[in-house]
Amino acid sequence: MVDVITKYLLFGDTHCWMYSIEWQQRGLPDAHMLVWLQQKIQATDIDKIISPELPDPHIDALLFDIVKRHMIHGPCGNLNNKSPCMSDGKCTKRYSRALIRETQTGEDGYPLYRRRRPGDGGFTTYINMHNRETEVDNRWIVPYNPVLSKMFQTHINVEWFHSVKSIKYICKYINKGSDQAVFQLQNTAPVLDEVQSFLLGRYISSNEAVWRILGFPIHERYPTVVHLSVHLENGQRIYFTPGNLQQQLQAAPHTKLTALFPHLLARCICQDAPLL
Repeated sequence: MVDVITKYLLFGDTHCWMYSIEWQQRGLPDAHMLVWLQQKIQATDIDKIISPELPDPHIDALLFDIVKRHMIHGPCGNLNNKSPCMSDGKCTKRYSRALIRETQTGEDGYPLYRRRRPGDGGFTTYINMHNRETEVDNRWIVPYNPVLSKMFQTHINVEWFHSVKSIKYICKYINKGSDQAVFQLQNTAPVLDEVQSFLLGRYISSNEAVWRILGFPIHERYPTVVHLSVHLENGQRIYFTPGNLQQQLQAAPHTKLTALFPHLLARCICQDAPLL
């Protein structure tokens, strides 16, 4: 999918991009991807790229089946108050969404996508929920891109944003680190010790273990730009502890800046080029 977007330019020329793979509690991999386009998508073009509606089953039956199978949220709320997305009687994903005739620019970084009513250009379908048929309309459809959905035939949520809040949401998944679990190991009778009784350990599911053993990428970004803190000679920050005082005085640890110089020098020598 990265190649489709960045090499075959599904949405146009890309300026930069990043993605991260995380594993949900059931062990299923979930990718979060953020793409910056060189040509900004105008508000009038959103409906051509992103749709949160059921397609016409008579025009595109394949896409209709894919959306019905993979892009329906819940239903939750009054239809199913035991749904995993429910918290304090409300859906944490803010479904069901309001039905509107035209796409509107939202206030939280995401637009309010066009979700037409049945009879006003919208369609409905029936899904089996708890051994009974439940009618679903566009209020429950997760935004998607028709090309990506038909190409990969899976759940791919596509959103358009215009706020830094959306970037923070994606970067949270990229930089949050691995999943962790709190557990307790004990051989004797329980002793209440709030400091020592619990250990924080890294949690790796079987799917993630296979993913890492086979060497599949966990995260990637382009361009690979890293923030470099610049400091004067011998002006890097050093942290002293009672156990590392002599070691730090004899050889100060490298920073990103000082560690970069040997690589630059080696590269210039190999290319027979001046350093500056």
